[in-house]
Amino acid sequence: MVSQNRSDVALLYRRAGFGLRSDELDRLSAGSYEAAVDGLLAGLGAAPDPGSAHLPEPTLTLPARPAKGDVAAEKAFGRAVASDTQSLQSWWMDKMISTSTPLRERLTLFWHGHFATAVSKVRNPKLMYLQNQLFRQAGAGSFETLMQAVAKDGAMMVWLDTITDKKAHPNENFGREMMELFTLGLGNYTQDDVVAAAEGFTGWTYNPKEDRYVFQHAQHDYATKTYLGQTGDWNGNDIVSIAVTRPASPRFVLSKLWSHFAYPVSPAEQVVTDLLGAYGTGMSVSSALRAIFLHPDFRSDTTRTGLVKQPVEYLAGAARTLGLDSTLQPLSSTGSTGSAAGGRPKAKPIRLAALATTLGQTLFDPPNVGGWGQNTYWLDTVTALRRFEIALLLVERGDISAVSASPLADRVDAAANFLGVDGWGPTTRSALAQVADRPPELVALALSSPEYVLA
Repeated sequence: MVSQNRSDVALLYRRAGFGLRSDELDRLSAGSYEAAVDGLLAGLGAAPDPGSAHLPEPTLTLPARPAKGDVAAEKAFGRAVASDTQSLQSWWMDKMISTSTPLRERLTLFWHGHFATAVSKVRNPKLMYLQNQLFRQAGAGSFETLMQAVAKDGAMMVWLDTITDKKAHPNENFGREMMELFTLGLGNYTQDDVVAAAEGFTGWTYNPKEDRYVFQHAQHDYATKTYLGQTGDWNGNDIVSIAVTRPASPRFVLSKLWSHFAYPVSPAEQVVTDLLGAYGTGMSVSSALRAIFLHPDFRSDTTRTGLVKQPVEYLAGAARTLGLDSTLQPLSSTGSTGSAAGGRPKAKPIRLAALATTLGQTLFDPPNVGGWGQNTYWLDTVTALRRFEIALLLVERGDISAVSASPLADRVDAAANFLGVDGWGPTTRSALAQVADRPPELVALALSSPEYVLA
């Protein structure tokens, strides 16, 4: 029988990280749940992440953009973008697998979906890398500070066309999406506000040679603007500040955070009201996260059954448990790539990020500005079959000795302990019992079970 504290700590690390290996869960559940929360939050600081310290930065070799009409150069440029993007994806997958500050990486993944930006349009993996680092470094502080930085981020400025926002032709894309998807939500602004926001951002551009935001005074509209009920000579900084301080903004942001870490809610729900004090006028994301994890509803049955794992978190968690890196090579105890189990020669590398794509989630390339959906978004008969096939591949290359070494009669429960699952429902237990004499199939089926796929 799994203790309540062990179950709670396992839930916390599934939602605020990428799960725990059984030895880690044993150690952390020996302490209190509150201590586990404190440990996760401590990892949000600026200190280096020891777990991923061995990882080199991604190799980005993107050449200069070719002149229009040079077909051969355009193709070479496209190949370079694809190669650099793959390097970037593998680097981040490895960080998620090896990190000792899992909440920092999980929060980075949340912001990547919230401020969804796609390399397929940006066409510059370096800018995507810089944005990713921005989320990692500033994602737990003041939401206003983060939103101001995102508004000046090169990838975002290309993605939502702020760099084309000129006095004579204001571009409304960023102003509209900032309100609808980033700060306020639908129904809390008008088309007039979209126009005023676009005018406020005129003159904003980005210097790709120096990787920095630039303000072009001659291209800015200095006329008086009325935006969200306030009138003045607003610039882009003012537009952001006004938006994030509207009464609707804290509720919108907190509902997004709760929905990612617990279960889907709307901004009007009571649990969001409960979090407002922690978020405060300083818009503290880390304080809001503490309030989320310590809220009574976070450990409720509604939360435990409230989310399906996204493909990236599913694969990162499975790889972590099985001792594999982002190319499905075995890891040594130090976290670096080691010899294959049993002295076997290493198998051909397979990119974990590419497997995530087959399940519907491509890092650095969300489907649209709204990002990825939740729950049923990831569930259909095709992905269910594909998930089982991927699970078999992972198990074939990973270390499942904790299960295979268990007595036959104990293997079904050993698989639950190995994967950090509280237990199996009757249907799952029956199915697993039928393959208990074949440990690889047992673990693969367990990885595909509803109990494991639930976050």
